Amino acid sequence: MAKRVKEPKPDWIRIKLTTGDNYQEMKTMMRSKTLHTVCEEARCPNIYECWANRTATFMILGDICTRACRFCAVNTGLPTELDLQEPERVAEAAEQMNLQHCVITSVARDDLKDGGATIFAETVKAVRRRLPLCSVEVLIPDFLGDRDSLQIVMDAKPDILNHNIETVERLSDRVRAKAKYKRSLELLARAKEMQPNIPTKSSIMLGVGEEYHEILQTMDDLRAVDCDIMTIGQYLQPSEKHLFVEKYYPPEEFAALKQEGLKRGFSHVESAPMVRSSYRAHEQVKSATKHAEQAATHA
Repeated sequence: MAKRVKEPKPDWIRIKLTTGDNYQEMKTMMRSKTLHTVCEEARCPNIYECWANRTATFMILGDICTRACRFCAVNTGLPTELDLQEPERVAEAAEQMNLQHCVITSVARDDLKDGGATIFAETVKAVRRRLPLCSVEVLIPDFLGDRDSLQIVMDAKPDILNHNIETVERLSDRVRAKAKYKRSLELLARAKEMQPNIPTKSSIMLGVGEEYHEILQTMDDLRAVDCDIMTIGQYLQPSEKHLFVEKYYPPEEFAALKQEGLKRGFSHVESAPMVRSSYRAHEQVKSATKHAEQAATHA
């Protein structure tokens, strides 16, 4: 069988290499507090831009994931780390950075009874104690569909509840490990039931073999569970072991998808080749808040 030839990256896939003082300071701070960031662990292409602007997405519950999704660069295996002091260290770092918007995510921890929900909640509370004016976004795994775990997170009242559906329904089992498309929709629906005033958010990556009509159907499915914010970005293959890129979408197709999302009623759609779930997250929370205020005015 002939070996598959990788398609070269197009001109519009560009990474800004900005490694000035802010970037180095951020890296030193993360190491000194033994913290992980999804920026590094998932090899995010926006790390230079975001760290130069003193923003980061903290990754709690260690750096080893119990799942092995075919698109993700995070290490997989059997985790041994559970640090009950981690929430306070994240809050200290957020305070030193004087963040206005703090994003907290994690590896999947299917080995824990609550999937790590308690540590999520304690981290939200710790950041709020030190930075009362800082908005806090959580990007959570599906907790294997456990309602009680989700309730623990929602009771901490994050400003945004983010859970990524990642791809279209047809490809979900091939792209994701253990996660289920309908389970992700159920999680987003339950989050709204538990805390109707907290905006929900989800993300899809393009280029793994989806059809255009399936992207639009995913938008419709997310809006059917009242998801407020959507981000859309280009999948980039992290290594030879991961899924091949089936297609590179040009910027104009991302722009068209943004309009499709807004037409469907999302309060904010971030759609471009280099967009990732937490990219410009501070702008998304402002849009969601403004949208909610406008809806309340017209109610």
